[in-house]
Amino acid sequence: MSNEQQPVKMWSGRFREPLDAEFEQWQRSIVFDWLLLEQEVAASKAHASALLSAGILSECETTELRAALDAIGADQASDAGKAVVRNHPSAEDIHHFVELSLVERIGSVGLKLHTGRSRNEQIATDLRLYVRGQIEFVIQSLAAWARALVEKARAAGDAVMPSYTHLQRAEPVLVAHWLLAYVEMLLRDAGRLRDCAARLNYCPLGSGAVAGATLALDRTIAARELGFTAPTANSIDATSDRDFILEYLQALTVVGLHLSRFAEEITLFATAEFGFVTLPEAFSTGSSAMPQKKNPDLTELIRAKVGRIHGAAEAVTLQLKGLPLAYNKDMQETQEPAFSVEFVAPMLALIARFTAALQFNRERMSAAAESGYLNAMAAATYLVHKGVPFRTAHEKIGNAVRFAIEKGAELGELSLDELRQFGEEFAEDFYASVTITATLDCHDVIGGTAREQVRKALADASARIDALVALAQEAVHAGA
Repeated sequence: MSNEQQPVKMWSGRFREPLDAEFEQWQRSIVFDWLLLEQEVAASKAHASALLSAGILSECETTELRAALDAIGADQASDAGKAVVRNHPSAEDIHHFVELSLVERIGSVGLKLHTGRSRNEQIATDLRLYVRGQIEFVIQSLAAWARALVEKARAAGDAVMPSYTHLQRAEPVLVAHWLLAYVEMLLRDAGRLRDCAARLNYCPLGSGAVAGATLALDRTIAARELGFTAPTANSIDATSDRDFILEYLQALTVVGLHLSRFAEEITLFATAEFGFVTLPEAFSTGSSAMPQKKNPDLTELIRAKVGRIHGAAEAVTLQLKGLPLAYNKDMQETQEPAFSVEFVAPMLALIARFTAALQFNRERMSAAAESGYLNAMAAATYLVHKGVPFRTAHEKIGNAVRFAIEKGAELGELSLDELRQFGEEFAEDFYASVTITATLDCHDVIGGTAREQVRKALADASARIDALVALAQEAVHAGA
């Protein structure tokens, strides 16, 4: 160990009075930014490489520093090690902890690592690495849920259900078509997160405290080692930018909204009033008072979680509002909201397993889809093919529906004479045009619920999910 002493604080030279003890504990971020140890180790190793290139560190010192950093990361990988970091008695933050640990291991060489570097750029880099990694976890989890939805859709085959507008039965659709609607949402979610990852993927190292490093560092060295696209273009922006945290949380809010919509529909469909789905017992709970109950706790909790995600995004919005350039201590408060949403990827994994275990009550769904005049649109289309203007056809079928309601019959149960009181265009071929299969297949457009279109959509969705997974794997390898 060198005779040189590590300062009590990383900034203590200018001060003569000690910090107020309560304030000192209150302002420390190690209690939450210990989560960034892996990122701090990686960024510090990359900075050592840049210092070697600049001639500040020797080959021997660089090797010693990088080995010590690896050892610090390995030692703190266990739960016990994480507790050591989190409960360190004197470290202000994760940067201070790593520096103290380095000096303890290798002496004054550890003090050299901060040459040409500021904590402002360190935290900006660590957070980008952290958010980038979390995005990949979430994208992989989105892909897993999308796969579960596709497999459930494929297994549903030609099973039908009502679609809804205004929560009123509208038209029959394939169950697969309904499930694929959520796949589209998840693929958009993944795209938003991928865009966020691309925008944040620039390396702040070398930005210094605000004006740039005071050494002639080759910033591309650290950027390349950490898997960034390039160095950031402006040191003021690099050290004060937290857009990527806000964008990440906003993108997760949309993920949460889609989870919540699915959870709401399943919660409704599982009621006795709907009876469309049977809840998997492995993901349900009972009542302590009512022996007959099976409660949709998973979907109810998922429905509620979007509030936590959105709350995190709102917190960061208000933290950044009106901040002058560049770094301000306020930015420390953006970290906990970013860390608070780590539950999203595991929650997506849960909903994927839940989806795979979900059972549809096909007969109940089919009965609901084949009653209540859900073929009225197909009936109006029949008249259009007979040359009737759509507005006129709409009126005629509306009158026929009112007549059928009063009679207590479905459209296809009305006699030809009864139908012809609403228009001479009705003929025997009308009955074939309002069957459930004809009603489905008249929506024979890209994105429609016609059976052949849905088969094509299933194949397309599978291919897009495969491509998403491949991109995620490439991103993980690039950042490793």
